[in-house]
Amino acid sequence: MQAVEISAECIELVRRNAQRNNLNVETYAANVFDLLKDLERQQARYDLIILDPPSFTKSKGKLGDAMRGYKEIHLRALKLLNTDGLLATFCCSHHVTSEIFKEVINEAAVDAKKTLRQLEYYSQGADHPIVTTIPETEYLKGWLFELAPGR
Repeated sequence: MQAVEISAECIELVRRNAQRNNLNVETYAANVFDLLKDLERQQARYDLIILDPPSFTKSKGKLGDAMRGYKEIHLRALKLLNTDGLLATFCCSHHVTSEIFKEVINEAAVDAKKTLRQLEYYSQGADHPIVTTIPETEYLKGWLFELAPGR
């Protein structure tokens, strides 16, 4: 099991929690974009990848940049998955709707020449209610995908 986080402080928390729970977790304080490129060059393969980045945008004006970031991280991750591998992915920006987020995941899958099968959709818990007239309250969205065979 591996965990990647850009913050060295957060990585130390991961290490301590893993130790408390008797888990063997390799931790990396790294920029995930750089690490994913390195892993691709090394031809690393995984059965499960979980992407849970921080919000890539704090404003609507930066949405284009954020979508490029989301596409890049998904493209790299998809190339690292084994056949029938699982990708769990999340977005916490209220500026990125679930439709836009899923669209960029699909674009990355097409570029990676992968076919995804949706297994689950996730949203925030009941303690963070979504108010239908306030779109900003629907900030957390996520999916669990399986690589479909054939590509």
